[in-house]
Amino acid sequence: MSNPVDLLVEYGKRVDPVMEKYLLRNTHPDFADAVLYPIRMGGKRVRPALTILSALAVGGKAEDAYPAAAAVELAHNYSLILDDIIDHSELRRGLPTVWKKYGLSTAILVAVHYRESISEALNDTRNPRVFHEEMARTIKLLTDGERLDILFEQSGREDEPYVVDRRYRRVTLSEYLEMVEKKTGVLIETACVFGGLSVEGVEVKTLDALREYGRNVGVAFQVSDDIIDIFGREEKTGKKVGGDIKEHKLGNIVILLALEELGDESILRRILTKSDVLWEEVSLAINEIKKTGAYNKAEEVRRKYTRNALAALERLPDTPYRRMLEDLAIFIEKREF
Repeated sequence: MSNPVDLLVEYGKRVDPVMEKYLLRNTHPDFADAVLYPIRMGGKRVRPALTILSALAVGGKAEDAYPAAAAVELAHNYSLILDDIIDHSELRRGLPTVWKKYGLSTAILVAVHYRESISEALNDTRNPRVFHEEMARTIKLLTDGERLDILFEQSGREDEPYVVDRRYRRVTLSEYLEMVEKKTGVLIETACVFGGLSVEGVEVKTLDALREYGRNVGVAFQVSDDIIDIFGREEKTGKKVGGDIKEHKLGNIVILLALEELGDESILRRILTKSDVLWEEVSLAINEIKKTGAYNKAEEVRRKYTRNALAALERLPDTPYRRMLEDLAIFIEKREF
């Protein structure tokens, strides 16, 4: 099938000027380049596209969802700015991260600026109080998802007492799914709910269907990312495989499921707990993973969540916009890059 993400991009890009409007409000000219840099680094704009499509799928107008869609994408970028600081990441989408380009202090200020721009965008929605409450909940859950992802790392951050004291040495599938629902699923869930909330007179059962779709498709998307990180092809993804192994992550479903089979004395466990993992060791770990049933088990989880997402959409009217949401779920189920 064709890539439905390409079509989503066309919808998502509509919010770029809307985001710029909020970001540049009350902004000193000398700060404008740094403030606009994150949204000019690229990105597919899937989340704002989901907000717009969700509004259209329940009988609304695209324009009515623009402030909410802008807020969702600003929240996504807000989280990425902080993620890159937390993970000391120097590149994103092939470009220097905000902190690497402008410095740590400036990156923190840019993140604060984004958080307030989110609030300004939500002030222009149909029911600001409801939107603000939903966004506050979303950011708190997203933060907790990031916290869990850090605690799932098997080495590193030795200068951070909270992490060292609370690091998970074992992670269950249910703990992984809790982390993913918070770190990835909740913002995609909110993107869809915001679309519904942008439409006057939308019913609670419709919002529930959008929420369920977004949460499930968000988890499926992250499971896909995890599968691709271990089994993807570099010529398709543009990234070296096994990055999560190099970063000691047990918050990857494939690594988690493989370790359940291989045990604590395995080569994979020893590599994950090393202070510095070489790429040669990453290749060795991937070969160990390939001996297990982790790939098939992860595929089953991905399929379960995409099927749940499709089932939720059956409660919406059958329109071309609903079918676009369905196409995205089907694409994620088969995604290889």
